[in-house]
Amino acid sequence: MRSLDPAVYWGKAMKAVMKYKLADRNEVVWARFANKWMILLLTLVSCMEVGCSSLTTPISGVPARRLPPQFFATPKNNLVPIDISRLTQEPPREYILGNGDILGVYIEGILPTTKPDQAPELPPVHFPEKDSTLPPSLGFPVPIVEDGTISLPLIKPLPIAGMTLQQVRELIRRSYFESKILTDTQARVFTPIVSLIQKRSYNIVVVRQDGGGMSMSSQMFGGRGGFTRGSDQSAMGRAVKLQAYENDVLHALMETGGLPGVNAKNEVKILRASRSDKLKRDEFIRQFYATFYDQNNCNPCVCPPPLPDDPSIVKIPLRLPPGVVPSFRPEEIILNEGDVVYIESRETEVFYTGGMLPGGEWPLPRDYDLDVLGAMALAGRGVASNMGMGGGGMGNVAMNIGGVPPGRLYILRKTPCNGQIAIEVDLARAINNPRERPLVQPGDTLILQYKPEEEVLNFGLGTFFTFGIQELLRN
Repeated sequence: MRSLDPAVYWGKAMKAVMKYKLADRNEVVWARFANKWMILLLTLVSCMEVGCSSLTTPISGVPARRLPPQFFATPKNNLVPIDISRLTQEPPREYILGNGDILGVYIEGILPTTKPDQAPELPPVHFPEKDSTLPPSLGFPVPIVEDGTISLPLIKPLPIAGMTLQQVRELIRRSYFESKILTDTQARVFTPIVSLIQKRSYNIVVVRQDGGGMSMSSQMFGGRGGFTRGSDQSAMGRAVKLQAYENDVLHALMETGGLPGVNAKNEVKILRASRSDKLKRDEFIRQFYATFYDQNNCNPCVCPPPLPDDPSIVKIPLRLPPGVVPSFRPEEIILNEGDVVYIESRETEVFYTGGMLPGGEWPLPRDYDLDVLGAMALAGRGVASNMGMGGGGMGNVAMNIGGVPPGRLYILRKTPCNGQIAIEVDLARAINNPRERPLVQPGDTLILQYKPEEEVLNFGLGTFFTFGIQELLRN
């Protein structure tokens, strides 16, 4: 057996050792390299799951506590319904006759005319129509024509518009006496029978965009929020006949379904049918835009302001602040032939949600205020339930074990001329301070986002409870 030189032996041994150490070091390097890529991958996944919207899509907003007053929504919690008796007219103690009334008149020997050798004809009896408040009447029907007169045998037409039935009886007796048809003795005992067969009526058109007083759909979730857009009940028109002293707004509403429902605005509009009122409305619109463009030298880039209320249209509010007396006059609620009662829909009174909130379109309450916390709850994500929302993966793991919920809400509010202002709401402040909770108004868009520090915390929690615990268990 050949002896081995010690120097050669130790040289070969050191080469072998170095070879195995190099292999071990390469394995460690590759392991560290793989770990770095794994951490980077987990970071990207975690950011996507938790939502790095504050980093990728930042929004610059005005803090709610610094919001200028002109951007506040008008509160309506303190509004109270008006006395609905203001929507009806007070009838006179005695019925006042007018054009269109039909009288029952009986004058023995004259109406109807009888010969001296004939027995007088008995007056006909008229029973009222269904739902009529009139008692049965006697006499032959005699209408009051457009000039307010009635025609009776042997005398000229009598103007009776504006009189009561008792005054008409006295006028008929006096007219026949003055025409020498009755002697003084006959006039003393002569009493014609005059009764009311049918009251005059007025044709009114009622246009309702609230479905005839029907309430909102009970389906409050799913993106549309309950409005029945485009349905057959979104706009209903009906022509109604209203009798004299019932031709007012309240009777028109009762005939078509009652007071406006929550789908309708809290006001009633009256458009007069007279041609003069129609011309006034046309002239008002033309004059408004002509004045605006003249003041701005016909500059097409200038945005016109909203059209103010038309003075020829009567607007009757149904809710007012406490202590405020309605400004409409009693005669303005009286409807005439062909007038239009218009109830406008609240279809556009909605707000929108996005970001970490479920996307959708939601109706605003009509009779009470809705702040940002209530809007989040209406959209299905209240502040208390924020921790239960997550997209899945590491972000969802972090949220389920007590991660940080989104703490910043933005309100994108429209301004005139297609502008926009972003209002920043800190939800932690909003919970403790009502002044930090702006009211939501129609057209607002609510976007819920994480703050950068919340995203970092959620990423750390998600990484630890997925990758960190896994490594601990492996070791």
